[in-house]
Amino acid sequence: MDAPGANSMGQLKQCQREAGGVGLTPIEQVPILPPMKRISHLDSRGRVRMVDVSTKAVTAREAMARGRVRMRAATLRLLRDQRSPKGDVLTTAHLAGVMAAKRTGDLIPLAHPLLLDGVDIAFTFEARPAAVAIEARVRTSGRTGVEMEALTAVALAGLTLIDMLKAVDRTLELTDVAIWEKRGGRSGEWSRAIAETGATRKRPRGPVRAAGARTNR
Repeated sequence: MDAPGANSMGQLKQCQREAGGVGLTPIEQVPILPPMKRISHLDSRGRVRMVDVSTKAVTAREAMARGRVRMRAATLRLLRDQRSPKGDVLTTAHLAGVMAAKRTGDLIPLAHPLLLDGVDIAFTFEARPAAVAIEARVRTSGRTGVEMEALTAVALAGLTLIDMLKAVDRTLELTDVAIWEKRGGRSGEWSRAIAETGATRKRPRGPVRAAGARTNR
């Protein structure tokens, strides 16, 4: 009797032979990925829950997220020259990002309400392709991380940029929103730049501040 999975393995090898092996990796060389961790927001019966963090230690925690709003070159010039018909776009987006970080527990159903120690927002003008890069850095002393707070800050700052500029540019696009760094807690430090070594995708630059951008808390 064949071992479990032997038939499927044989079928895959047969398909490989029929395809001539073009562009395919031999089955034996395909890396075996480690099993995924159990999703902590599900209990033993598969029901959603808010994770109990009462047994975790209170530590200093920090997360940094980035994203960008793509736009037409003319829109970027308008923003850089502070000629938007709605006024000070970057200040409004900055305030939106800070407010969003503080309200993350109200927006994300299973996120913990956190007392934040600091929220820094920075904007960078990118010429080619035209875009505004956004960076949010959030800090707290607590039992759980602030990754969602940093992501929410970037997302709402970006959405506010779109709201402030949509009257002059319908092509605006919020993209590339992701965590780039985190520190503290049991898992320690993590960096996307290190994890994605060799990646070719263009990344938002930072933390260079654009003219007129305010980064005070």
